[in-house]
Amino acid sequence: MLVRIRRSVPNGLRLPLGIGLCVGGVLGFLPILGFWMLPLGFALIAMDVRWLRHRMQRKSPPAMTQAPEDH
Repeated sequence: MLVRIRRSVPNGLRLPLGIGLCVGGVLGFLPILGFWMLPLGFALIAMDVRWLRHRMQRKSPPAMTQAPEDH
């Protein structure tokens, strides 16, 4: 899913979208928002922030760190 987001969402929009998801995740007790927004928001932020990206890659399984090959 993150590979698809990386390809379709412009660079300048990922960081604000990730911050918005994190803020919405903090308000996860409300009916429409949910706590599922926190990890997705952090993953979007990590795409643009170098030290978070390296930290996320170290903790994920090897198959998750490599982008799928284009056919």
